[in-house]
Amino acid sequence: MIQTEKRDVSHDQTVVEILRNDPEFANEYLSAALEDADLPGGQAAFLAALRHVVDAQGIAAVASRAGMPRESLYRALGPQGNPTIKTVFAVMRSTGLRLNVSTKAAHVDCTS
Repeated sequence: MIQTEKRDVSHDQTVVEILRNDPEFANEYLSAALEDADLPGGQAAFLAALRHVVDAQGIAAVASRAGMPRESLYRALGPQGNPTIKTVFAVMRSTGLRLNVSTKAAHVDCTS
């Protein structure tokens, strides 16, 4: 029997690899994260998704296109990050993506 070495690949690494191989998926991925941004934990999840997209394109390249130091981008999108809207827009623009706004589905009260 041939034994192969099991690769230990994290979820984050897997997502980044998918985004690297399928750049069009980044639009769907960030759109889904943005839809839930107003839910508990949603803002952190959106920033994590944006970080995945940035990692897939190369953080140094994205930071350069956004006109900011790489270290600042790391901090802004890190677990304790709290980027300004200006930073989010600069990062989105430098990744070739942009935010879209839509109306929420109407809330239906089923208790009446």
